[in-house]
Amino acid sequence: MTATRPGAGPTVLVTGGASGLGAAVVAAVAASGGRPIVLDRQPPADGVSWTECDLADTRAAEVATQHLAEQAGGLDAVVTAAGTDVPGRLADVPGETWDRIVAVDLLATAAVIRAALPFLLTSRGRIVTVASTLGVKAVSDATAYCAAKFGVVGFTRALAAELAGQVGVTLLIPGGMRTAFFDERDPQYKPGPDAILNDPADTAAAVMFALNQPPGCAVRELVVCAEQETSYP
Repeated sequence: MTATRPGAGPTVLVTGGASGLGAAVVAAVAASGGRPIVLDRQPPADGVSWTECDLADTRAAEVATQHLAEQAGGLDAVVTAAGTDVPGRLADVPGETWDRIVAVDLLATAAVIRAALPFLLTSRGRIVTVASTLGVKAVSDATAYCAAKFGVVGFTRALAAELAGQVGVTLLIPGGMRTAFFDERDPQYKPGPDAILNDPADTAAAVMFALNQPPGCAVRELVVCAEQETSYP
């Protein structure tokens, strides 16, 4: 991954960069000399350029992406780390909640990348989409999340074929991580005290591995999870 701006590190747009895996990717990009920029509803770490955006509004996400990219003078990579979930039986999850999960996890992934593409084609940049082990293995009480993450898998594989030779595309399939992702869930859907979860910094290191491949070499897919991850394989 080379920089679009002479004398500066690569500019990497991270959705959901204020917390969880997104924040870990922001920290890893900055530590490597890159320039992270963020789309989120909450502010990221001090000193990181960002635009406030509710990614469930996909048209607003496109506008915000274009604004950030123009403000930064271009993009070298996009990492779509934003995600949300509210587990429950299909009949028990309100329709608005179900739709929001799919909008944030799948539709915003496509919207942000669509808006970023002109900049990434110019820089011959890279994309890392973030699916989940529940994007390859379905479980009960997760219809919205599985639908969205299975969609990210299909979307990314199609995108990789579409952009081959122009923009590097990597599908990241992470397992559970020690983040605030589970905090607001009903107790029955929270990991137990003995749950084995990955450090998001380790998953972010895998993202950096994909971003830093030499020109012409693409890491197409990465599964990164704790050795005893229950949702994979």
